[in-house]
Amino acid sequence: MRVLLVEDEERLAEAIASGLAAEGFAVDAVRSGADGLWRATEGQYAAVILDILLPDLNGYEVCAALRERDVWTPILMLTAKDGEYDVAEALDTGADDFLSKPFSYVVLVARLRALVRRGAAPRPAVLRVGDLELDPATRRCRRDGQDISLTPREFALLDALMRRRGEVVPKQRILDVVWGLDFPGDPNVVEVYVRYLRQKIDAPFGRRSLETVRGVGYRLREERRHG
Repeated sequence: MRVLLVEDEERLAEAIASGLAAEGFAVDAVRSGADGLWRATEGQYAAVILDILLPDLNGYEVCAALRERDVWTPILMLTAKDGEYDVAEALDTGADDFLSKPFSYVVLVARLRALVRRGAAPRPAVLRVGDLELDPATRRCRRDGQDISLTPREFALLDALMRRRGEVVPKQRILDVVWGLDFPGDPNVVEVYVRYLRQKIDAPFGRRSLETVRGVGYRLREERRHG
């Protein structure tokens, strides 16, 4: 399978390309954002590995431009070490996953294979659960006709739940999707963000649509207004 690598650090790019080739991937490598945008738009790739700091267009701009053009190839963004804001912006511009530098090559390959398995199915224009709406393209959330302001992390959490509406999503699955496979922090951060979401999408509207399934995970279901 063919992947696109957009990385301007020559030695790092060569090491990644060589290693991926040994794992059976065919790699096209470019060193600028403009070249990466053109290749990803015109070519057929199973995934894109995209660095943030690039000549001309940066990784955020490339990612956002691809999504605006309805190119939904899975994107693995390479972010700075401990770059919390890098991660937030990567998710906000449409990246599917992220990996902080310096990274383990084993983890890079595992993340890439996971993205390829997931594939690039067309994204729904708007996700809906009852009167709750989430638009991944415009990053807009609405309920009962009212706009709801979400942080990038809250948006990613709600997106993960809405894509599996009515299903119980395990806590570990949420951690992997929203915080990343190598998240080193406290897993109780999920509970914290679930509480944040409830305060925004449920409480002001008299709803209880975001449920906790004890010992398992969380479920977002359609529910009518209470009272």
